[in-house]
Amino acid sequence: MSLAMPSLSPARRRRVLPGFGLTMGVTLTYLGIVVLIPVAALVVKGAGIGPARFWDILTAPRTLAALRLTLTAAAIATVINALYGLLMAWVLVRYQFPGKRVLDALMDIPFALPTAVAGLALSALFAGNGWYGAILEPLGIQVVYTLAGVVIAMTFTSLPFVVRTVQPVLEDLDPQIEEAARTLGAEPFTIFRRVVLPVIFPAYLTGITLSFARSLGEFGAVIFIAGNLPMKTEIASLLAVIRLEEYDYNGAAAIALVLLVIALALLAVSNLLQSRALRYKADAA
Repeated sequence: MSLAMPSLSPARRRRVLPGFGLTMGVTLTYLGIVVLIPVAALVVKGAGIGPARFWDILTAPRTLAALRLTLTAAAIATVINALYGLLMAWVLVRYQFPGKRVLDALMDIPFALPTAVAGLALSALFAGNGWYGAILEPLGIQVVYTLAGVVIAMTFTSLPFVVRTVQPVLEDLDPQIEEAARTLGAEPFTIFRRVVLPVIFPAYLTGITLSFARSLGEFGAVIFIAGNLPMKTEIASLLAVIRLEEYDYNGAAAIALVLLVIALALLAVSNLLQSRALRYKADAA
């Protein structure tokens, strides 16, 4: 007599991890408490201001100046990190040299170092009597209390994102693919543009987006080197803190909500572009 094995339902076959329901519930609960509820509270607080009051806060000259400075500095810092981060990831993956492990470890310093400490260090370096400032200021280049200082602080704190997202993808890239293109007569730049870049592009785009979002929300490293001059070097996150200290909760919520919307929009666009790139890669394969 043959014994028939009991058939599993499709729902049971899809459960790979034991206790998936419990782990998923704990994960979603933690996510809701730590992320979703605070974000929802900010949205509700901002929506309760009213359109007229919200628009008045947003279009105030000081708010516009802070948002303009924050977006400009974050964009410049992201462009720098996009170029330098890709170059650094390429060097760490493709070359062997003394001190490579040390250089690789140094890429994580902005993650481990408190941003306030980074701001103090940068201010000491670029001040008039600092190592860099003593060279730059006689040439007419002032960094402290200028847009350049804000850009440097944002660049420092958001540097690792591009490196750490591109590096593992480059490590997994099969060198034989590039060798095949080289044997077919492709130039190095053509190999990078047609072979390497399509593979790393989703991760590269993720790193760029995270770098920009991190720069938008930077606070500790910027306030020491920027000088926080209203209408000149005052960033949006600092203005939100100032509004809180003035008990202007509506003003703080409105500024924070604008930064949140910008960050969410960037992440949405990034995910859309990544999905299209992955779909194009699958179709090409």
